[in-house]
Amino acid sequence: MQVEQNKTQADSESASLTISFDTAELMIATLGPNDELLRILSGAYPQVSFRPNGQALVLAGNPQQVRKAQRVAEEARSLAMRGSRMSAETIEQIIKMLSAGNPDAPTDVLGLKILSGRGRSIRPKTVNQKSYVDAIEESTITFGIGPAGTGKTFLAMAMAVAALQDKQVNRIILTRPAVEAGEKLGFLPGSLTEKIDPYLRPLYDALHDMVNPETIPQLLEAGTIEVAPLAYMRGRTLNDAFVILDEAQNTTSEQMKMFLTRLGFGSKMVVTGDITQVDLPNNATSGLRMASDVLEGIDDIAVCRLDASDVVRHRLIADIVSAYDRWDDTRRKEHNRGRRSK
Repeated sequence: MQVEQNKTQADSESASLTISFDTAELMIATLGPNDELLRILSGAYPQVSFRPNGQALVLAGNPQQVRKAQRVAEEARSLAMRGSRMSAETIEQIIKMLSAGNPDAPTDVLGLKILSGRGRSIRPKTVNQKSYVDAIEESTITFGIGPAGTGKTFLAMAMAVAALQDKQVNRIILTRPAVEAGEKLGFLPGSLTEKIDPYLRPLYDALHDMVNPETIPQLLEAGTIEVAPLAYMRGRTLNDAFVILDEAQNTTSEQMKMFLTRLGFGSKMVVTGDITQVDLPNNATSGLRMASDVLEGIDDIAVCRLDASDVVRHRLIADIVSAYDRWDDTRRKEHNRGRRSK
């Protein structure tokens, strides 16, 4: 896997280098069938030509862009050697990480496998996501705060399932506030399960992505996995459990304190939410916002903040989140200008 570089007369004019692959299979795994991933590289580095040559890839063109493209191709090759499935999204993430100048190598971020299930591997896809996963691994209580699509709940669920499979915990407890029903579920029709199902459905959806759906009813019946509204946590001590509180921005400060004090021996807690999407009535203070301020800096409690750059759903979600952030900033500045003019 050597890289041979040959420069033309003036380095400032043009450069050429060759990236070698040990096998044709590795080359295909890196570049994709029909070299489809090369099209992404060509779009990202238009001043570089990419020419497959046997078990090698020849890069030629603008020296600076050649070196950048070389790093992307080598990181992709390293990931492919680790068994990662390469995709357009993976290449785009590598390009984004290298362009941002992050100290973490893309291979270290994208190559971290949390869980294998349902025919795929679950991995962090951004630097902040890896920091979040590391914090969950190292801390007893972790707060994951950020907009929709940043993987807060999904990665926490993956870590919970991995901990259960490794026998680090005996059970998983998933909870969220049923704020739309004011936690008063009695007036809703149907059984308890039918009453709370609409509020807990996103947790079931994430669970189905990681665990064989046929085994989920058995795990629920045995209590190995429990999904319940936040109100049902009161008065309990949760030992040897991985506990996830989702949509925590819709807890009151009292509910948040109640939840955090359920922590038992041998347990982990992950609290996720988006403090810009509070649905509490009467402008009540979000328990997530308060807790993240009050508890930040306490040993064994981590507060991780993700942003639009960590959105890993459809690309439009990142654009939507960024647009709303810009709108909020503009409105805030106009408000401040109006206050100063009075």
